Amino acid sequence: MNPAMNIAPSPQSPHASAGGPAAADAWREVFESASGYAEYLAKHATADQRARWDASHARIRLTEEQRAVLGSFVRRMPVLVLSGTWCGDCVNQCPIFDHFSSASKVIDVRFLDRDARPDIAAHLKVCGGQRVPVAMFLSEDWHPVVFYGDRTLAAYRAAAAAESGQACASGVAGPAADLLANVIADWLREFERVQLILRLSGRLRQLHGD
Repeated sequence: MNPAMNIAPSPQSPHASAGGPAAADAWREVFESASGYAEYLAKHATADQRARWDASHARIRLTEEQRAVLGSFVRRMPVLVLSGTWCGDCVNQCPIFDHFSSASKVIDVRFLDRDARPDIAAHLKVCGGQRVPVAMFLSEDWHPVVFYGDRTLAAYRAAAAAESGQACASGVAGPAADLLANVIADWLREFERVQLILRLSGRLRQLHGD
């Protein structure tokens, strides 16, 4: 979790601690105000944007091994995703999270539009910038675990190899199949890493008696 959260309080902020590190209750309120995948698209996407998101969602295939990993998770995992329906990186990655959620009983993914919630976006900067998508992983009792974005290692390697300076492509053409598979694997590793942090947390083990 990035400790630098010194932003001015915003009238849109649901919590009084917006000027500093947000408390667990504040993250709970933010998460509960966010939308599920379908609701998020219905609220924010244009028809053309929705078509691109639907096409990306249809391209994603999880392997049986990946489904088994996701199905083995035991700790509840709220995941707050800061996104933009206009963003190609979001088009190509956020549908992956919906597939992960469908394969697990404990992953709960909610979405916030970056431009609609600048108070929250200010907490989730990457390298000083408000990039998307960014996934904030939370514990079941709303403590931040880590946030991760905006592209995975495989995507950055591909961008570097192509010497692309474009931060966020249009998303009209999806990634190549091998790149998509690598991006899915990258995200699954991060979801699994967070699940293991939660599973092996002494505090949560004491809470659950396991």
